[in-house]
Amino acid sequence: MNLSGNTQVQPFVSSDEGLFYLGRFCQMMNYQKYSKGYFMPPEIDLEWAKKDAPDHAPIWCSVDLRDGNQSLVIPMSLDEKMEFYKMLLKVGFKEIEIGFPAASETEYEFLRRLVEEDLIPDDVTIQVLTQAREHIIRKTFDALKGVKNAIVHVYNSTSVAQRQQVFRKDKEQIKQMAVDGAKLLQELTEEAGANYRFEYSPESFTGTEPEYALEVCNAVLDVWKPTADRKAIINLPATVEMSMPHVFAMQVAYMNKHLKYRDNVVLSLHPHNDRGCGVADAEMGILAGADRIEGTLFGNGERTGNVDIITVGMNMFALGVDPELDFSNMPELVEMYERVTRMHVSPRQPYAGDLVFAAFSGSHQDAIAKGMHWKEEKNPDKWTLPYLYIDPKDVGREYDGDVIRINSQSGKGGVGFIMEQKYGIDMPKKMREDFGYCVKGVSDHKHKELMPDEIYQIFQDEYVNVDTPYKLNDFLLQKEPDGTRKGTVDIFVNGEPKTFLARGNGRLDAVSNALQANLDITYKDLTYSEHALEIGQNSRAMAYIGITNEDGHITWGAGMDTDIITASIQALISAINRMKAGK
Repeated sequence: MNLSGNTQVQPFVSSDEGLFYLGRFCQMMNYQKYSKGYFMPPEIDLEWAKKDAPDHAPIWCSVDLRDGNQSLVIPMSLDEKMEFYKMLLKVGFKEIEIGFPAASETEYEFLRRLVEEDLIPDDVTIQVLTQAREHIIRKTFDALKGVKNAIVHVYNSTSVAQRQQVFRKDKEQIKQMAVDGAKLLQELTEEAGANYRFEYSPESFTGTEPEYALEVCNAVLDVWKPTADRKAIINLPATVEMSMPHVFAMQVAYMNKHLKYRDNVVLSLHPHNDRGCGVADAEMGILAGADRIEGTLFGNGERTGNVDIITVGMNMFALGVDPELDFSNMPELVEMYERVTRMHVSPRQPYAGDLVFAAFSGSHQDAIAKGMHWKEEKNPDKWTLPYLYIDPKDVGREYDGDVIRINSQSGKGGVGFIMEQKYGIDMPKKMREDFGYCVKGVSDHKHKELMPDEIYQIFQDEYVNVDTPYKLNDFLLQKEPDGTRKGTVDIFVNGEPKTFLARGNGRLDAVSNALQANLDITYKDLTYSEHALEIGQNSRAMAYIGITNEDGHITWGAGMDTDIITASIQALISAINRMKAGK
């Protein structure tokens, strides 16, 4: 059935509401009004597609303080921009577009403050943006007085839509705007006695015929005549992302091959994210010959945002390539960004979101826990864990609070992992399963995620030193000539003190025999394990015991004490008490 906007369709319901939704459906399906707004390059070069990854980091340029800032509902104040700027320096950016000085007084004052307070390190180049319009360029240069290292970034739009609908100029007129702007940049730089570098962007590159974009860029380069010690930047903005990423990469490859002065040109990309492919555009563009990426932290920018430099950089990191940016304290970055921009980092934002490392599923948790043990034993220097693309600790996250998260979907592996990693509780495998079901039940009943401390408290309340109806008071056992143990065990039965004679092959066996003989309880197949919780003279010991009733059901108990024998007897009594309670 054809459901395009021009086709009349019989209603499938008779109500007015149904007719309304049918009309909306047909309207949404009117895809025929759209056409491809991009242009394939005249030459198709796919050599870049044979590469599987970049072998080095690009030059990074943060545009958070300009492109990111202008997209905010409430732009950053001077102090907020300053805090963001200092964080960008800390992360390691060497090129930072700090604003559009001619656009507002705040932008102008921010640049002057950087200069007057000597806040631009010698190895950092600030970048300023200006349209290819004379009065804007001149005000930009006024703001730059005293700056040692600067990139002056000039642009004008070259796309078919902008030429026809906005500027109403032909190709020659648009090219002349770019050339005139390039000449003025050079003249004013020479007048100032400065050594500023230049950048040109054919804005809306993605909607421009590639051969025309090349013509304009080469005309600008002919003005600047870049050299090896003073390279020019040609920046190709996906101002509106219009094509699939491989098409953008082919456009980049075409420009890379045909730009004049190519050895003295830094080919830069500025991907936006209208199609949700900004990261893919950047990565494929790098393979296709780009030397530089302009983007923002967390992808903040106009409409659907800019390319997220964190994601591109961390993707390289995960492939074993040094991104030359430091994202080792991601929580600090997130906190600063959310506070000064009033934006929100999604819980599923790659590498940075609260939940990106979180595993709630029991099978995932079990695989991660086993992977952790395998790594420690077999391959401590390499990271190949199931479900965890990178080591969360590399971005300042923790295994117990950020990776294994417990709710009603979780299983024994995750619960056991948290108990072992955070509290040193290493339960037997079967006991982990029993405890896992216990925790799932609590989470399901409360309909909430359980924090590690809550899980530990459940363990303490349900399994450790359970003393109702039987409570250990004391015991005295001596070794007999035949190697057996003989003595007494003192317990409280519903609060009443009792003393039982005990004899067995060992101390635990002796106590077990005494309890079964005097308390009218029966079990078999006693399973026992133990370990120390700490190292030292006053360290505590943990003991775990499982006992099997006549129906084959295993009940588990745990004991904790500074004496391992006491801990084991406490574990046995805990298991008996839990069996009595039907657990």
